[in-house]
Amino acid sequence: MTEQIHELYQQTRRQSEIFCQPLCLEDYGLQAEPFTSPPKWHLAHTTWFFETFLLKPYLPDYQSPEPRYEVLFNSYYNGIGAQHPRHQRGLLSRPTVAEVMQYRQIVDTAIASLLLNPHPEQAEIVPRVRLGVEHERQHQELFFTDLKYSLATNPLAPAYLENTGRPATTAPPVTWHDFPGGLHETGYEGDGFCFDNELPRHRTYLAPFSFASRLVTNGEYQAFIDDGGYQRPELWLADGWTTVCERNWQAPHYWQEKDGERLEFSLYGLRPRLNEEPVCHVSGYEADAYARWAGARLPTEQEWEQVASGDPGPVAGLDDGYLHPSPARNEDGIQQLYGSCWQWTQSAYSPYPGFRPSADAIGEYNGKFMSNQWVLRGGSCVSTADHVRPSYRNFFYPLDRWQFSGIRLAQSMQAE
Repeated sequence: MTEQIHELYQQTRRQSEIFCQPLCLEDYGLQAEPFTSPPKWHLAHTTWFFETFLLKPYLPDYQSPEPRYEVLFNSYYNGIGAQHPRHQRGLLSRPTVAEVMQYRQIVDTAIASLLLNPHPEQAEIVPRVRLGVEHERQHQELFFTDLKYSLATNPLAPAYLENTGRPATTAPPVTWHDFPGGLHETGYEGDGFCFDNELPRHRTYLAPFSFASRLVTNGEYQAFIDDGGYQRPELWLADGWTTVCERNWQAPHYWQEKDGERLEFSLYGLRPRLNEEPVCHVSGYEADAYARWAGARLPTEQEWEQVASGDPGPVAGLDDGYLHPSPARNEDGIQQLYGSCWQWTQSAYSPYPGFRPSADAIGEYNGKFMSNQWVLRGGSCVSTADHVRPSYRNFFYPLDRWQFSGIRLAQSMQAE
């Protein structure tokens, strides 16, 4: 078991550094907004996590290469201590990229010693390493979302990679799939890894509902805009309408028009916007307003999980090497549950009945964020395939748009 978890650890750590290879040195410090973090910080913080929650408590002879990293790369763990101000992460020209890479190597060597030598607390160590691996995978996804946001603020519209675009296909018509409702189990089931917010598994009653076969496309969302969607307060939640007015939203984030051409910024730079691709980088408020305009609604997270549990479908995402949402295929059945866009639900992010976070600082991982946020389900084009599952609960504030977030529609049915 320890050899297997160490191999998974090495693969994940190596992958983070591979993702950085296309960067210029200057890119490592980019932080366009306080809610984004620079690539260098992601590399260091994930290392800090292993150092803080594994090496310091379980490897007595371990010495940190720089004790001040405890503050510098602490994200939000108040139980550990103070944190460097989040909005100033981009000002950290030191440590250098080379020093951060050296920090990673030191911690990697120490983790190998911890895992590959007998230890009386191995039963606690292995699950913590696995949590650290999944934590780093989350930051790999944030690496892409944050980098995209920061690159988009540059008037040169620089690309992370050269476009390896796929041929456009015509999105199939939406079909509706009916589900009878009733009592269903919600939450993670199995012997593998899950986050604490996926537990405990419990029963939920669902009324009969219908679920759209694919995600909403750019072309369909453009029709909402053309029909005055951003000028019609009756379509919006009160907080959503206030946000639209204050921020002057007129379209999804990254949409542009230049010389009459409809464009979209991507990790491949500025590119033509394709009607067939899923609309992406919309807030929960925009997703909700579109659903109301379309005569539908957003699914609940329990409905989404019920559908995904019965028909998980293919999972690609980041593993297929294409860093942009792809159109649905001309196939029957429910598509795009994973690998395109995270899907907003109408569910508030709250604890499951009987939820208990860990007693120590690691318990701050999820539990303290269960307030004022909405749940998203699925996975995106920058999620790794073995990181997502039907019970995975992502969460963001409903005004957030920088994540790869899209729209799945649902409808209520009359019980027979």
